[in-house]
Amino acid sequence: MKHITILVPKGAILGSIEGPRLVFSEVNALLQRMGKPTLFTIQLAGLTNETPVCGGMYSVYTKTLIQDIAHTDLVVIPAIDGDIRQALDNNRDFIPWILAQYNRGAEVASLCMGAFILASTGLLKGRECTTHWAAANDFRRMFPEVKLVEDKLITDEHGIYSSGGAFSYLNLVLYLVEKYAGRDMAIACAKVFQIDIERVSQSAFIVFNGQKEHGDEPIKKAQIYIEDNYQEKITVDQLADMLALGRRNLERRFKKATANSVAEYIQRVKMEAAKTSLESSRENVNEVMYQVGYTDPKAFRSTFKRITGLSPNEYRSKYNREKAVAA
Repeated sequence: MKHITILVPKGAILGSIEGPRLVFSEVNALLQRMGKPTLFTIQLAGLTNETPVCGGMYSVYTKTLIQDIAHTDLVVIPAIDGDIRQALDNNRDFIPWILAQYNRGAEVASLCMGAFILASTGLLKGRECTTHWAAANDFRRMFPEVKLVEDKLITDEHGIYSSGGAFSYLNLVLYLVEKYAGRDMAIACAKVFQIDIERVSQSAFIVFNGQKEHGDEPIKKAQIYIEDNYQEKITVDQLADMLALGRRNLERRFKKATANSVAEYIQRVKMEAAKTSLESSRENVNEVMYQVGYTDPKAFRSTFKRITGLSPNEYRSKYNREKAVAA
């Protein structure tokens, strides 16, 4: 029997509390229908018996407080909403309990923005983690010691798990179901809840918005220049001359400020422009390629797929707005 504790943080997103509870409960229900013993004991636990969630619009009532639980096998940290620093302060009393449970052998899984609570424990230092792509810049600033891999949907670091943004937490829950109950049970739950079990990346959903909340004004000037002139061929030497910086100095400062090399940043800006065009226009892939400053179809398609996880044609098929209206 696996004991699962789903935390109820103040300001949590309600769906990320109820979603895991439903999926783990379905495993028990399926096992019962098969004449087998249930696998999970599922508890919701908060800092208080009544916890405000969803910006205070609702409250979740829990019979159990975290101090009532001496040992659990899995701690699930749901997503939190609102001002992230305030949310962390409101939920800081979870931290020593999570650490104590991990040190006693429990595994810990964060869902979406719950990664901020998990990172606050220090357990992610030097380890990989993912979260909602829209929070990536904030996460990097607050937890530079964590290896953020925002393109991944799921991370698994020796019993510490995280999931990407929004409803992708369901993919992590299925991943845990497969680990604890087997592949067949995970597939059965995927069918019940209609979850695409094969998703491994959130790259196709990422909207690149370069990190500019740093104090390095020359680097910010370089970022703006790249974004305003992405159709042109821009080189590191050109930017270094423009800013009166040495090439190595520029590269070092650019990476520190933006978490991207200059070349990566240029590629990300170009691919974001290409995505916008594929979503909203009727231009063919080659026309889009030329518009964003590429002349080599192979290089363009390879870079596009590496960044988005999809080919240009696959991306257009999924996200073109005219197709959606026609349908």
